[in-house]
Amino acid sequence: MSTLKGLNALVCGSTQGIGKACAVELARLGATVTLMARDEMALQRVTDELHAEHGQTHGYICVDFIDWQAVRDKAREHVSETGIVHILLNNTGGPPAGPAIEAAPEAFLAAFQQHLICNQVLVQAAVEPMKRARYGRIINIISSSVIQPIPNLGVSNTIRGAVANWGRALAGELAEHGITVNNILPGYTDTARLASLFEKLGEGDAARIEQARLAAHAKIPAQRFADPAEIGMVAAFLASPAASYVNGVNLPVDGGKLARQ
Repeated sequence: MSTLKGLNALVCGSTQGIGKACAVELARLGATVTLMARDEMALQRVTDELHAEHGQTHGYICVDFIDWQAVRDKAREHVSETGIVHILLNNTGGPPAGPAIEAAPEAFLAAFQQHLICNQVLVQAAVEPMKRARYGRIINIISSSVIQPIPNLGVSNTIRGAVANWGRALAGELAEHGITVNNILPGYTDTARLASLFEKLGEGDAARIEQARLAAHAKIPAQRFADPAEIGMVAAFLASPAASYVNGVNLPVDGGKLARQ
């Protein structure tokens, strides 16, 4: 894996799960990481962990992705202070579960703002310094639902598809400037988000929750869920100089699940 020393990374949704795993891996390879999320205590804790484990000076930005204007303003301020964000990793917690047909219009609007609009203003804040440096890596953590919708995640399926096509459109627009834009499509990953989905499916009943977990396992050739660190390592590769000719890709990281469909 290429070193990321000398590169600045901004990692969204980075206090837990896949976002945190990506931040850890980028820091391990030498990047200076700025975390972005809404929970300041968790941000401080993860920042301290990065300092202790990897030694560089890392930081955080506390902002709620419900407010895209605040995200835009914080991102602009950060880029102004640091000079450049070489690596932007877009990652936001998924919308509530439920069938698409039952979702209120407001649920789609809120998800669109928290995902696509926040991603857009973050890219706009970061892109000009990337162009000047002739180096930029924009990585969107989305979902395997981009290729195959997941039952009972109607709003998420819809918004994830929009983000994927937005990312691929940017890939074509920015490639000549040395900037790549790629989408990672995680499958079932062992996170609090996945646990909450099984809890909802099982309606709080331990036996039904375990049944849902086993049914999900059975759909995956690897017969297990991903560790978040496995997603982080893929993100780190896409962030590196080694991935300079990988652009506009929807990359499933799902243990072979989509290969069966």
